[in-house]
Parts: sequence; structure tokens; C-alpha cells
Amino acid sequence: MLPAGCRQLQAGSLRSPEFCGRIVAVLLALGAAVPMRAAAEQPLQPATVVVFNSNDRESSDLAKFYAEKRGIARDHLVPLACSTEEEISRDDYDRTIAGPLRERFKERKWWTVREVADAPPTVTANSIRFVALMKGMPLKIRGADDYPGDKRTGSPIGSRNDASVDSELALLARFSPEISGANTNPYFQSYRPISEIPDAVFMLVCRLDAPSGATVRRMITDAIEAEKNGLWGRAYVDGAHNTSGGLQIGDKWLAEISDQLRKVGVPVVYDDAPEIFADGYPLGDCALYYGWYTNAVAGPFAHPAFRFRPGAVAVHIQSFSASTLRDPGANWAGPLVTKGAAATVGNVYEPFLQLTHNLQILNDRLLHGFTFAESAYMAAPVLSWMSVAIGDPLYRPYGSWLQIETKPAAPGATSEWKMYHDFAVQHSGKPPAEYRTLARQVASRAKNGAMLEDLGLLEARDGNWPLATTYFQEARAVYTKRDDILRAVLHEAYCWAKQGKPKRALDAVRSVLRIISDPATVALFRKVEQDLNQSAAAPPKPRRSDER
Repeated sequence: MLPAGCRQLQAGSLRSPEFCGRIVAVLLALGAAVPMRAAAEQPLQPATVVVFNSNDRESSDLAKFYAEKRGIARDHLVPLACSTEEEISRDDYDRTIAGPLRERFKERKWWTVREVADAPPTVTANSIRFVALMKGMPLKIRGADDYPGDKRTGSPIGSRNDASVDSELALLARFSPEISGANTNPYFQSYRPISEIPDAVFMLVCRLDAPSGATVRRMITDAIEAEKNGLWGRAYVDGAHNTSGGLQIGDKWLAEISDQLRKVGVPVVYDDAPEIFADGYPLGDCALYYGWYTNAVAGPFAHPAFRFRPGAVAVHIQSFSASTLRDPGANWAGPLVTKGAAATVGNVYEPFLQLTHNLQILNDRLLHGFTFAESAYMAAPVLSWMSVAIGDPLYRPYGSWLQIETKPAAPGATSEWKMYHDFAVQHSGKPPAEYRTLARQVASRAKNGAMLEDLGLLEARDGNWPLATTYFQEARAVYTKRDDILRAVLHEAYCWAKQGKPKRALDAVRSVLRIISDPATVALFRKVEQDLNQSAAAPPKPRRSDER
């Protein structure tokens, strides 16, 4: 029996032969490696349409707000009179969304369509690349029995025709009654901007959606502001150390993300213990978060005071992470954007792990300056399935990295993040030992706490506990924010414990207990203190066990 939630897609047993053939063909075609390249600057607004629900006043207002902020022409706003429920029937989707939208595309001549007698229309060209669905549009399509013209197989994929509205609309130009199963994504693993694929008729569909309209407005404005100077902050990557039944692929994605971030000088706290980050863990300056696997928002993210940095991208792998976007406490997608994230991806129904967004691809493409929509769809193996990308499709959090001439960062924390990034990019070709020696000199001279902490984590990863301890002590001495100090102390205590010096670990923990007032953080540090008293080998970062 497959584990509940994000179940493993077992090789050779859960795919139809036709589906396997399509996947293999796409991957072979992409195997002719496209050189890594950054996304080019391009005018995206003429290739973008904004779709909203005319039966929902808030949806209309948000569409106008987004179009104004992004400079999208009013004739690219498309009203649809559809249900205000999140889940709709396949008939409702065809009648109120897909059908009217296809007519609008033909009327506006966004499509070039070839009509042939006794055959479905064929779209040969499409000038629209991005679709922004606004809050108020239905989210998911429940399964349909006896759909005319559909062909089901006996496999767990081929027997299903439930899907997200977004993933279906990506293939709006595909006039076919065969709605069961998944379709391979021709854009999967690409390194080309969507504008450079002239024959593409598929579209990149994202939604600006959240439990409240105010959150949607904030997501829009945060994305635009973050683009001006780049998304700066710390990344937190939370693996699960899961080696059962093929689920290790999720941990592989997350480990790769950690390596990607360090190569470009984004400081990252990476943990692969089975439990999630504990309640009260100091997740300060969180600009990126990738993790798995609990059924509902938990740990520091559930704390009332927690907030991401503006423009943050945050994703938690979970089968039903986006099954609703109306409840700020349900699953993960809604809570993450409520807590300040500008973008996330998720699933509306059970997707099977291997058919979810490959997060290491998503992160890589974002770092290379692609839009959120391009990055999300490059990371999605299939379309007409369960995935949704929630955020401004045109958002480019790291687009500023591509600019040859950039403004100097203002003094303060932002300059620290930028300094680390610039150093890492400039010296990435050096041998590791030479790189670390030079990095320590630069970080110590500049009193760059984020860089010092990250170098300490690199040494700790390699088991160089004494050197790592020195880094954490130095970072702690230059940090001024409470969360940074507490996190450095936790790292330091862990290193002392690994060196068989629990007394030194206890001294470090007790030295900061007097500055902690938050009950969850106090409980975390008291538990660390208790564990250190009980066993010299006890880890100083306890976790809460969650049902998997």
C-alpha cells in the first residue's frame, strides 16, 4: 500500500504504456542539452492576459489592480461569468471557462486557428504566453464519469480526470475530449524563455489567489518591489531523510537546492532530520523556503508573529497543499501566502510525488532570472493534472542579477546579502579550500554575519566542528537581530556537543535564555538544555514529530 499523501509513482506499475512513451519522448528530446542561459529581458505584458470572474466583484477589482500595476492593456482583461465555488464540475469548466475563453482567443485573434471539416480545430499559433487567473476563479475540477469521447485506462493516472483549472487551461489550445490522465509538458526542463519558443501553443497559467483580497494585493506589490533590487534574505531547506519506497527523490531535490544556493552566495540553513523545524525555531529573514512533509502548516510558520521577507518564494511538498486557498490555516499554500510569501506551488488533488513540481528545477530557473511562471512550468513534468502555481506569473525575483550595471546596495542587511552573492559568483571557480580561506578573510573583515554563519554551516556539514564553532561564535558577535543570535547559538551548541563538550554547549544555550520571551522559543531552548543535560550526544535542535 502506498503511503498516504504524495505517494510514490512506482516504476512500471502506475503508468500506462502510452503515458510512458510520451514522457520518454519528451525527455529524450530535452536530452539534447540546451546550454544554461539566463532569461533575456523582454516585454511580457503584450503576451499576458488576466482572467477574472465577473460574478465576483473582488475578482474584477483585483484584475484591474494587477493590470494597472503591471502595465497590462485593458483589452487583455477577460471577464468570465462562472461559479464562485473553488471546486466545479467538468461540465461547468467546459461551459463557463474553457468554451468562452476559446471564443475570446479567436475573437481577439490571439490564436491562429485552422478549421477542418469533421475534425477538431487546430491552433497553429498563439500570441499569449502568460495567463493570470485572479482570486474568485474556480480552482479545481472534480472527476467526471462517462465524459463523451474520453478514454480511460486502468492505471492510477490514466483512470483519473480530476485536475486543477490552471493546469487544464495551460492546454486550452488542445481541442480533445480525452481528458483522463496527464499530458507531458513540452516545457519541462527547458532553459529557454517562453518567448523563444515560437511554435508554443501551450500557456503558462498562474493564479493570484489567497484567503483574502488584501493578501493578493500585497503579493502583487511585493513582487514588483522585490524585482527592483532582487530578492535578498536567507533560505531554509527542510528535508525529511526519507529513504522509503522511492520517496527519497524529495530529499534529493532539497539537497540539490541547498548546493545551488550556496554556489550563488545565498545563505542557507539546510536540515535533513526526519522532523520539521521545531516550534520557536528562529527563521529570521526567510526569503526562500523549501520543505516537506506534513499535512498542515506547522512549526515556526504557524506562529502568529512569523512573516516571510517581502517577495519570498515558499513551497512545502504535500499532496493537497493547495486543495483550498480560502482558509489561512488549511494545508500549506494558503498559510504560506498569508504569512507573507509572494509565490508558491502546490497541488489540488493527489498528484503522485514524481508528477509534482521538481523543486530543484524551480529554484534553479528562478536563480537564473526566469519569471515565476516560466520557472514553475519548467519544473512541472505534466499538464492537465493537479498542480497550481500561485503568484504573479511575471515575477522575476532574481532578474536584477542579470543586469550588468546595478545600483550599489544600501548600507545594512541588504548589502550583506549582496556582498556574499557577489563574492560567490566572482570566486566560484576557485578550489574549495582556497575559496573558503578567502571567504573567511572577506567575511571577517566586513563583519558579515550571514556569510560567517553560512561558512560555519559548510564546515559543520563536513564535520569540521572546531572551525565551525569559531565561525558561529564570530557570527553571533556581529549579529544584532534576536533570531540571528539565537540561531547562531543553536549551531554553536550543536558543534560543542559533537566535540564531546556538553558543558560548553550548555553555557552557550543558557547565555541567551535571558533574552528570550516568546513561549515557543523558550520551550525550544529549555528542551535543548534538558537534552544536553541528559546526553552529551543529544542534538540541540529538537523537532516535533508529525504524522507523515
